[in-house]
Amino acid sequence: MYATVDDYLADKDPAAVEAFLRFRTMVLALGDDIEERVHASEISWSRGRTFAAAFVYASKLEVALDLPRRVHHAALREAFPTGPITTHRLSLTTAAGFDDHLAALLREAYDTAATPRP
Repeated sequence: MYATVDDYLADKDPAAVEAFLRFRTMVLALGDDIEERVHASEISWSRGRTFAAAFVYASKLEVALDLPRRVHHAALREAFPTGPITTHRLSLTTAAGFDDHLAALLREAYDTAATPRP
């Protein structure tokens, strides 16, 4: 397991690290109640429950967003239900993936993470 985000990113592709840091900035800007967890294979963010996670895979950034509904995004790879939540996996390989739609989905994931599950 890595001790810090910098440890996790140390040996990763520079372009993917830049994408990760951009996404992380978007996440942390959502509020001051976010808990960041560094795991062996990913970094996750929660507030009551996990609402987003990201990991570097080769030269791309893979992101998971937990939402109360199924949605579409141009970078969407797959979506699968996990109880009342649907986990959406996105591959962000270009700056175009960091659009207003992604920001809105991330905000929704953050907002609904504090809501108790049914």
